[in-house]
Amino acid sequence: MVYNLVPEKVQKPVPPVDDPVRSTQKATTAHMLQVPWTAEKGWGTPLIQAYGKIALHPTASVLHYATEAFEGMKVYRGYDGRIRLFRPNLNCARLQASNARVALPPFDPDALLNLICAFLAVECKRWLPDPGTNLYVRRAMIGSGEALGITVPTEALFFVFAALFPQPAARGRRLQCKVGASYGPALMAHGMAREQGCSQTLWLLDAAQGQDQLVTEAGASNFFVVWRDRASRALQLVTPSLDLGVVLPGVTRQSVLNSARDRLQGSSSSSSRLEPLSVVERPSFMDEIVLAQSEGRLVECFVTGTAVFITPVAEIKYRHDRVSMPMTVNAEGHESPVLVYSSAIKGWIEDIVYGRVEHEWGYVIDE
Repeated sequence: MVYNLVPEKVQKPVPPVDDPVRSTQKATTAHMLQVPWTAEKGWGTPLIQAYGKIALHPTASVLHYATEAFEGMKVYRGYDGRIRLFRPNLNCARLQASNARVALPPFDPDALLNLICAFLAVECKRWLPDPGTNLYVRRAMIGSGEALGITVPTEALFFVFAALFPQPAARGRRLQCKVGASYGPALMAHGMAREQGCSQTLWLLDAAQGQDQLVTEAGASNFFVVWRDRASRALQLVTPSLDLGVVLPGVTRQSVLNSARDRLQGSSSSSSRLEPLSVVERPSFMDEIVLAQSEGRLVECFVTGTAVFITPVAEIKYRHDRVSMPMTVNAEGHESPVLVYSSAIKGWIEDIVYGRVEHEWGYVIDE
């Protein structure tokens, strides 16, 4: 590793946690990590240097053939003062799979995690000082070599940078890979959703078997619904299954499923003081959600992802209907979605990432 660090006295000030600049998602930390690769020599020397632009040839493979894969994760400053990553092994494995999908080079997952930790050990002391806060960490791999003609990239660049996102309030369609070409075509629909007053797009697919509008994801997030089964009236947590290959195997998604099975399903629910439910991964359809809402069986909906973490859904605009979630009214008279199960699961995971409890999912980084 080569460190070419920006002197602290010339680094820009760290925006406070309530600074609106964080909402732009453009406020980055001072440094970035880069590692070059060539087919002839393999991986080169990692370099931590000032955050800045990346130089590419106009014929670079990434610009013409979308040879790009990326991952997002967060690093957390715990209430014990230590910094943690959340299940980074899953992110590393998914980046490996995404690379393979677009013919980018493989890497050693343990070596990659060591590089990320070295980078964050440099940045977190200054840019993540406060307990209970986090930084967004973006890692990407691109085909960087000159390449006109459809061929496997012979040069690549791996890089990492961190950005300051808005902080959480105090507690009281794609392949199964994260490749750039999966997201660009969705941006127009996202803009249309914004014009309709919505914050995200719920992606639906036409399906066979006499039903249509298969639920997949919400924007760049996994989608969950809590409802009562129509036949049995039993409570269920339902999310689209992965077997169709159109739902991203999100790390937060998997963690929600693991937590719900451990603490809410069957006899294990006694410790949570919540009504038990069954966890179901299966194809589900928008018509099912509409029917559940009309029959009073819909309990709550929420989305999960690295950036959004666990965020409730208040309403879905579907065709000419508005599918509203059950709402509650706070002391100030403001309505908000019912958050019984999503709030409980969010709290359990936050306990891990912020060090309230020791858990194997929380990966501690030494500064």
